[in-house]
Amino acid sequence: MSSHSAPPHLGARVPGQAVIEELLALQGRVPPRSTLQRILGVSPLSAESSPWYRGALGELVVGEILENLGPEWLVLHAVPVGAGSSDIDHVLIGPAGVFTINTKNHSGQSVWVAGRTLMVAGRKTRHLYNAAHEAARASKLLTAAAGLPVKVTAVVVIVEPKTLTIKARPEQAVVVTDAQLAGWLRRSSPVLAWAELARISGVAVQPGTWHKRPAAQNDPQLLQQNFDALRHLVVQARRRRAAWALGVPAVILLALVNGASLGAAILHRLAGH
Repeated sequence: MSSHSAPPHLGARVPGQAVIEELLALQGRVPPRSTLQRILGVSPLSAESSPWYRGALGELVVGEILENLGPEWLVLHAVPVGAGSSDIDHVLIGPAGVFTINTKNHSGQSVWVAGRTLMVAGRKTRHLYNAAHEAARASKLLTAAAGLPVKVTAVVVIVEPKTLTIKARPEQAVVVTDAQLAGWLRRSSPVLAWAELARISGVAVQPGTWHKRPAAQNDPQLLQQNFDALRHLVVQARRRRAAWALGVPAVILLALVNGASLGAAILHRLAGH
């Protein structure tokens, strides 16, 4: 099968597809690790590709959550939009409405939100603005394609943060963690009739609804397989680094203990003479 084939509709795309494509392209320029580097657990990722890898992991986490919502929800991943290479991480359509979901992998970091401000580890971001822009763009495109007004809610999902503090309600988008996402969606009140839902879903899966010049797409399954292979190498390297981190201090301690015992034995024998 060719690695470039046009899917029948956007529902064929996998979570994080656009990010994975960029990640694998960057990794293709990274020299193979030496035998010593592999033994020592040096990461196969370059400094340039590491953020893309983290982004892909975040979109995969959120994608799995969305896929498990149930058959009444249509989930689209990595939706190409506009005229260039931009994409929307996830578009979700169901009885509770239409949502654009912007995934941010800030695992282990503190996130603070109030009004129009979202800070990560004390630094301001453009997450809320970007999410609101995506939702407005999606609303305009879906309204034009469906022939009826389509309201779109912007959502920012923070993946595995250390903490999420909502000091004041965000004005431009809903902000939730990945652990909160499914519950929040299921608690949302229905706003779309089935006829509206079917009409919006029908146009949403068409690439031409979103992009001015829809291009042939990489094989989603092949991309997923290549990413899984890279992920295996990254995890393997991390485990080897952890083993070295635990093993080296133990070896040093053992050497010190043995050295002290050997020294004591020599002194004892000299004292005996």
